Amino acid sequence: QVQLVESGGGTAQTGASLRLSCTVSGRRVASGTMGWFRQIPGKDREFVASIKRSETTTVDDSVTGRFTITADRAKNTVYLQMNNLNTEDTAVYYCASAYSGLIGTLVRRQDKYDTWGQGTQVTVSS
Repeated sequence: QVQLVESGGGTAQTGASLRLSCTVSGRRVASGTMGWFRQIPGKDREFVASIKRSETTTVDDSVTGRFTITADRAKNTVYLQMNNLNTEDTAVYYCASAYSGLIGTLVRRQDKYDTWGQGTQVTVSS
């Protein structure tokens, strides 16, 4: 059974940084695809970033240059480094795992991910 445990959320000031972690059990981060999604209040959950087989990354244009996704194979953990946060980044952030190595726009499709974490709240204040 695959399980994802997120941590690292919290409250930050505009311009600050936070790092989210997603520790995986039951599946290796070196296989398949790991993704980060977020749900902003009042909006649908949206794609943020993904990493395929712990190497190939995709980052949404809305956070490019500020957010980075990485994976640590030894710790079987995926990270989302978020820099220069702004109030529009306030959301619940979800980690997700897909069994297969997704390509192209498939990484953005939530139905391609079979396991989800419980979500972690990030609140950015001005």
